[in-house]
Amino acid sequence: MRTAPHLTRRALLTAAAATVTTGITTTAAAAQASAAHQPLPAAASAGFRTVGRVRRAADGWVQYTWPGIAFEGRFRGTGVGIALDDSVNDYDIQIDGTTVGTLVTPGRTTSWVKGLTDAEHTVRLVKRTECPWAAGRFGGFLAAPGGRILAAPAARSRQIEFIGDSFTAGYGNLSATRDCTANGGVDRNTNADLAFGPLTARKLDADYQQNAFSGRGMVRNYNGGEPGTSYRTYYDRALLNVDGDVWHKPRHWHPRVVVIGLGINDFSTPLHAGEPWATQSELITAYTSAYHGFLDKLRTRYGNSTFLVASATPVAGTAFADTVRTIVGTRNARGDDRISYWYYDDPRLNRLGCDWHPSLQDHQIISGLLDQHLAALPLDW
Repeated sequence: MRTAPHLTRRALLTAAAATVTTGITTTAAAAQASAAHQPLPAAASAGFRTVGRVRRAADGWVQYTWPGIAFEGRFRGTGVGIALDDSVNDYDIQIDGTTVGTLVTPGRTTSWVKGLTDAEHTVRLVKRTECPWAAGRFGGFLAAPGGRILAAPAARSRQIEFIGDSFTAGYGNLSATRDCTANGGVDRNTNADLAFGPLTARKLDADYQQNAFSGRGMVRNYNGGEPGTSYRTYYDRALLNVDGDVWHKPRHWHPRVVVIGLGINDFSTPLHAGEPWATQSELITAYTSAYHGFLDKLRTRYGNSTFLVASATPVAGTAFADTVRTIVGTRNARGDDRISYWYYDDPRLNRLGCDWHPSLQDHQIISGLLDQHLAALPLDW
């Protein structure tokens, strides 16, 4: 199954001036050439909170590369502006919990949602696409004339981290055909916010990190690509496109659940001559060792109270599922009762997303299966 990163982009701006709900319009106006790199006003800098791994630039703007990054704010008035500097990614704008528009590769813009009732509102901007080689920049929320930005929403008490590949990223999940070349490509058909992880997080009213990187495995990438690297090469970064970047865990981030989905890319394609593993047995040995090391890292970072959920699916064959099950059994035998094995499959899965990936319906089903698995754990949150 192809889980490699997206290779094509189209410079579209489909929601530049689209009426999306009665009385609400979303417009995008090009900012002055230097505006995206001027320091943020204190109110804009303080008037939002982030969901996901980000890095503050020297001018106060926020940089990010992981999928599903979101910015949440509150304002009073009839409209809100959204400052962005990103010519690669797509975004959804949500007002009071409803998506009112989509910005497709907006560039340097201040996009406005106007025509709202003069009252207090919530605003959420979420990054739909996965572009690890290009950092987006968010400049904050701006109040329409006569309004004001309010204090940022409080953090949610529950926290979940999702670690994985294209399945976790929601790759091509909006498509109804496996070949997406004729209907906008992978990017136009991807919405990370509608992948199974965020769907489950919202049902639990939990903050989350969607740390997904398509095409990457625990030790081997899709079809043996980019040898010498793996998902583990990038996991500790805030900005995936910066070699040596290190994300420093904030004190408030302590997920009670970490869901891990790495192995599809390790096992879904045959080994090639010249790869470090001559046989699948050797690959399994390397994968097992790396997986244990990765679990040790998570234990060190988050402590023994966090539940680690190691997932597998039949897409990559029995080697993937059997190996993950064995790893979890080994950890349980050592006395770690806060790691569980989650095998998900369902006859209703149609895999009609781009390149045989889960469709939106599939992500909803998988989210439901994850809900059931989490409900059976003795979570205290």
